[in-house]
Formats: sequence, structure tokens, C-alpha cells
Amino acid sequence: MQNGIYKQIQEKKLAKKKSFAVLIDPDKVQPDQLESLTFLANDAGVDYLLVGGSLVVSNHLDECIAAIKEQSDIPVILFPGSPSQISRHADALLYLSLISGRNPELLIGQHVISAPFIRQSGLEIMSTGYMVIDGGAPTTVSYISNASPIPADKTEIALCTALAGEMLGMKLIYMDAGSGARRPVSEEMIAAVARQISIPMIVGGGITDPEKAYRNCMAGADIVVVGNAIEKDAGLIKEMSAAVHAAVTPIST
Repeated sequence: MQNGIYKQIQEKKLAKKKSFAVLIDPDKVQPDQLESLTFLANDAGVDYLLVGGSLVVSNHLDECIAAIKEQSDIPVILFPGSPSQISRHADALLYLSLISGRNPELLIGQHVISAPFIRQSGLEIMSTGYMVIDGGAPTTVSYISNASPIPADKTEIALCTALAGEMLGMKLIYMDAGSGARRPVSEEMIAAVARQISIPMIVGGGITDPEKAYRNCMAGADIVVVGNAIEKDAGLIKEMSAAVHAAVTPIST
């Protein structure tokens, strides 16, 4: 369990450099479709490839990641929806604790069950405080987790939740409006949280255009994750990546 990827994320945060991550859901892509997607990611300078989903009902997670690794040196980070979504082929794992909900199974219960297997996986483990923010539409993660998202206008709740996650020892905070969100996490909420925490922050869900990706970074996001928009138009990868990498210094407040 090395710390190379997390160290890189920390160094980028200190240097005020932003990162772009593409989320790949194995349920929505076949291994033979990965070649063009991986080529676009390589060409666009994508920083990280997140692989996973809330369900992952297909059985080709290993095959999917192995195919990516054959075609790219971009770090592959698992974004698991359950303890079963583990692959030794990946480089790292976002060890998600749903700190925005009150379901004990997703706060610690499933982690107790999965810990021995994850320890043996050899993956770099990055403990992540996962916060689901209301994106204006029901999401799979809210249904599966049986937990309500943080209301989009309750910035103070998001701020205190993220702060608690950091003080509990989380290495990352991930604010997610969910796949197919009608509205992304607001820039006001991102900025408020960024001012209070010192650990890197990931933001995803509902980011459909380069301008929004850029503004999220300028508000304080360290890593922007895009999945659903790119599933609809893979050509957006280059524009999104350029917009994220153009954002260096957060907006002063």
C-alpha cells in the first residue's frame, strides 16, 4: 500500500494545480470500447481514471481495468459502490465512508467486512469522506445507501460535515451530486468547504461543460470528476481537461 498517488495529489494542491478525472462505469462500457476512450484520455492529458459505479452488475471489472492499463499509464483509481468492487489491477482505491448519511453500514460496517481483503490487495488506500449533495434528481447512490443527500442550499451542513471528515482523519473529501444530476454542487458550497479544510477536495456530478469544470476548480475543487457527460460525448474530454488545467489559483474571497 504505497502513497505515491496521494502524495502527488497533495503536491498538486500545494502548487495550486488542478486535476481532471474521468469516471468509467464498467456497466456502461465494454472492454472493446475502451481503446478509443483511453486514447482520448491520453491525448487530453487526463490525470486520473476512476473506475466503478453504484452497482457494477457486469462481471468484467478486472478485464476493464486490465484493458485500460495495457493502453495507458494514467493512474487507475477504484471508485467502489460496494466492497466487492475491488481489483488488484488498479493502482489505488478511494476507501469511501458516506459521512453525509446516517447509514452505519456505509460509515463503517462494510469497511469492517472488506478490510482484510483490501489490505491483501496491494492497492494504495485513500480514505475518503464521501458526501452526496442533492443534485435535483434521484440517484442510485442515494437509493442504495438508504440515506438522504445534503440539501443543495445547506452550505453550513456540507462545511461542518467535511470538517468533521478531515478531523476524523480522512485523506480526501469527495462532494458528489450524483450521476445525471440536474444541477452540480454549487460554487458557493465548494468555496465554503475549501476555505475550511486543508485536505484535497474532489467534486463531481452534473458537470456537463468545460465552463462549469473550470468554475468549480476556481471555487476550490482540487480534482473535478466527469462521467455521464463524457459517456454521451467522449469528445468533451479534451475540452474539459484543458479547462480544468487552465484553472490554477482559486478565487479569493
